[in-house]
Amino acid sequence: MIINTTHFNADHKQIIADLVGSPFSLVQKLKMNGVGSKRMIIDKVSPNMQSMMNVVADINYGNIELRPKGIVIRINKGLSNFAWIIPYYHLVIYKINGSSIHAQGKFVQFRPDKTFKENRKFFDKMIDEKVKYDMLYAMPKEL
Repeated sequence: MIINTTHFNADHKQIIADLVGSPFSLVQKLKMNGVGSKRMIIDKVSPNMQSMMNVVADINYGNIELRPKGIVIRINKGLSNFAWIIPYYHLVIYKINGSSIHAQGKFVQFRPDKTFKENRKFFDKMIDEKVKYDMLYAMPKEL
């Protein structure tokens, strides 16, 4: 689900909390060594997300925030802000020539540059959180 978060809306805050959980507490953020990525350059997006990208040759930026049950990708388009809410059970990550995040029939690919390399530990943390979530809700094997 993509939400325009340029202006504060309490309904949007509640929708995000329902889908991916409330933000981590300060203590949890410190224990996890941070829950947000640095700003990264968006290289490509799926055609159904093209309206959120700058039309001119401006660079598109995005960052990722971890939540207990998913992630929030925040995308800036000029003075507008968008949040793509992805529960962990929809999340698919490809690490080919940068990193590509897929969910709900959409994708965002981040450029493999200096800022992406600085976020390598964050991506590892995100994958670990997804695995923890998957293990929590894994189906038991029949004997």
